[in-house]
Amino acid sequence: MTEVSTFRLYLLRGAYLLIAVGLAVEIWPAMAGRVSSMELQQGTVTCMLWAMSVLALLGVRYPLRMLPLLFFEMVWKSAWLITVALPRWSNGQMDYGTTQSAIACLMGVIFPLVIPWRYVIENYLTAVGDRWLTPAPRPHRRQAS
Repeated sequence: MTEVSTFRLYLLRGAYLLIAVGLAVEIWPAMAGRVSSMELQQGTVTCMLWAMSVLALLGVRYPLRMLPLLFFEMVWKSAWLITVALPRWSNGQMDYGTTQSAIACLMGVIFPLVIPWRYVIENYLTAVGDRWLTPAPRPHRRQAS
């Protein structure tokens, strides 16, 4: 099993803390009563980001167990940058809001740098997956009387 260095664990904890604090500053105040008055999509996004900040706090304690949260962050930010920001930038249509979101998403560049990729390969890509079906019940042995 691949050992993850203490330094790498602290880097991961720093990444989770960055997510938690960054979202806490923006999202937690909005959760204090204003969500019900938001448009449906904005309220949904706010609640999802609040949940992400709470899970990121859990990642500070369990940095390896919460790696899927960093995977999610990398994937959605990459998808947004490629499908939303890049076309707008290419067409010269970057407004203030899109630029701010792009800058925030580009901060996610640190995630691939702190993730322990050997550990990920060993535990997520090459490890045996969980079974798909329940095991067949074992026949009961009758006790001799």
